[in-house]
Amino acid sequence: MWIGAALATMFCFGTNNMIFKWSTTKGYSKIHIQLYFYLIAFLLALGYGLMTGIHAMNLATIVLGALIGILNTNGNIQMSKAFEKGPASITSSLISLNTIIPILSAALIFHEHITVLQWTGIIIMLCSAVVIQYSPSSNVHAEYLPWMIRICLAILSLGILGILMKASTYLHIEPLNTLICMYGGGAVYLIANSLVQKENWQPSELKVGAVVGLLSVIAYSCYFFALQKGIASIVFSIVSLSCLVVVCGSCLIFHERLKTYQIIGVITALLGIIFTKI
Repeated sequence: MWIGAALATMFCFGTNNMIFKWSTTKGYSKIHIQLYFYLIAFLLALGYGLMTGIHAMNLATIVLGALIGILNTNGNIQMSKAFEKGPASITSSLISLNTIIPILSAALIFHEHITVLQWTGIIIMLCSAVVIQYSPSSNVHAEYLPWMIRICLAILSLGILGILMKASTYLHIEPLNTLICMYGGGAVYLIANSLVQKENWQPSELKVGAVVGLLSVIAYSCYFFALQKGIASIVFSIVSLSCLVVVCGSCLIFHERLKTYQIIGVITALLGIIFTKI
């Protein structure tokens, strides 16, 4: 069941990344779309909590949830800034390595037992995620130092985010409480960013944000369930394969062609998932 939840998270994250990719072709602000989806997701999570009952909040829940939201939004912002400074394909591949941080923390901090075969599957999935996103170019132009700084900040933000998510389940914090605080904290952070950036607002950004917000609530609900019931290092590895959805979706929607090494990457990624289930 938890493998299915991790796969659902992977699919939702990949779909959202596809929507972000499409939105850039329309000139929409990534900060505005994120702000809309965080506000809508916050209202959805809060509304559901009011109907079913919200468990007592404490300071640890509020701080941890808010930090998760801020790190997630900051990671996405840093990633978009890195795309502006260097080649997108190499940037995506490097940032995808953030998964190594929560995987190692699951073994070293939370003392999860992982078999050799499962480690093999994890390594295969991580390598596949990098290979699938990589696209070599003979004309690579990058502002190296700003590019690497943005990449490092994105890796740290998204990597620490994974550790905090596992910590919230380890501390038995109610996932709904974490979601409410996560979306609330992220929304406040994005409001501050939108005031600083002062980008033009477009009505269509609200519609896009609403769809992304709904998918995000589903994704993180499945994510927390998978982390509670399953092996975190395997969950993180499966979720990192959201690039599969982006690559396959790009073929169907944007009519991009899959290269031979990307097809091999897709096959090995599926093989890695099988290894983690044995």
